[in-house]
Amino acid sequence: MKPKKNPNLEIGRNSGIYFAIGLNVMLLFTYFGLEYKTYDKDIIAQDIILLSDDLEDDIPITNIDAPPPPPPPPAAAAPDVITIVEDTEEIEETVIESSEANQEDEIAEPIEVADVEVVEVEEEVSVPFTVVENVPVFPGCVGKNNAELRDCFAQKMNEHIKKHFKYPESALEMGVHGRVFVLFAIDSNGRVSNIKSRGPAALLEKEAERIIGLLPTMEPGKQRGKPVKVPYSIPINFKIQK
Repeated sequence: MKPKKNPNLEIGRNSGIYFAIGLNVMLLFTYFGLEYKTYDKDIIAQDIILLSDDLEDDIPITNIDAPPPPPPPPAAAAPDVITIVEDTEEIEETVIESSEANQEDEIAEPIEVADVEVVEVEEEVSVPFTVVENVPVFPGCVGKNNAELRDCFAQKMNEHIKKHFKYPESALEMGVHGRVFVLFAIDSNGRVSNIKSRGPAALLEKEAERIIGLLPTMEPGKQRGKPVKVPYSIPINFKIQK
C-alpha cells in the first residue's frame, strides 16, 4: 500500500523556478560586484580667494644716492677783436652753351675718306671623307679613282699606327686596355689638326693622340677643285697580350 502525499505540500514541485530565480539573483550580485568602483577618499580642501579691485600695494620710495652729473664743459672764450674780411674774389659763372645747330652756324666742309680695301675672308669648308670629290692623298698613295685612294689611305694609316704604336707602361702595370676612337681633320693645307679622342682611360687617349699627331703632311682633299678640310676618324685598339 503506497502512502498518499498531498500535492500542495510537495517540495520539489517548483524547484526549477526557484533555481532560475536564485541563478538570476546570483548573476545580478556578481555583475554589481564586478562593476563596483572604489575611490580614494582624500580630503581635498578647496579654498576660494577673493581679491578686491581696490587692493593696491604701496611701493615704498627709496632714495638712491646717485653721484651728481659732471659739470658742463667750459665755453670757448670769445676773441677780443673780431676782424671782418672782405670777400674780394670774383667767381666766374660757367655758361653752358647749347650743342644744337641753328641757322647761324656754319657747316664744315665734308672730309674725304680714302677708299677702304675690303678683304674677303673665305671660311674653311668642311666636307666628310666619304663624300668629298677628291679625298686627301696620303704620301706614297697612287690611285685612279677615289675608291683606290681611300683603300690606300686606310692601309697607310694602319701602317703608320703599327710603326709608331707604343703601349704606355703605366697602363700595362694597371692593366688598362680598350679601344680609343680618334677624330681629326686634314685641313686645306694638308696638315692634321683638331685631334680629339675618346677612350677608357686618359693614358690611352694621350698615346692615341700622339700617334695621330705624327702623321705627315698630305695632299688636301678637294671639293669643286678647291682645297677643303676633311674630317676623319679611326679606332685604335689597345690590347694586352697574355
